[in-house]
Order: sequence, then structure tokens, then C-alpha cells
Amino acid sequence: MLTYVKNFLREEEGATMIEYGLMVALIAVVLITVVGLIGTNMNAKFSEVNDELKTTP
Repeated sequence: MLTYVKNFLREEEGATMIEYGLMVALIAVVLITVVGLIGTNMNAKFSEVNDELKTTP
């Protein structure tokens, strides 16, 4: 039993999977933030263009 516990503590596969999971979660958060900011900026730019088109005869 003690040998099993020692082998379990030395094993690194579980830690590697957790690290990959954390990296994927971090990338997802960054992408969601960037897409949200780009969407907000694009909406403002389209509104600006729309206002200019309305005032142009």
C-alpha cells in the first residue's frame, strides 16, 4: 500500500492534465474578453458611420 501511495505522488500525468486545463481556461477567458472589446468597438464605429450617412445629403 505504501508503494502505491509513493507511486501515486510521483506520477505527473494528473498534474500535466490540470496544467493544460488551466491554460485552456485562461485562453478562453482572454478570447472572450478580446472578442467582447472588439464587438463593442465595432458597434461604436458602425454607429459613427451610420450617423455620418444620415447627415450626408
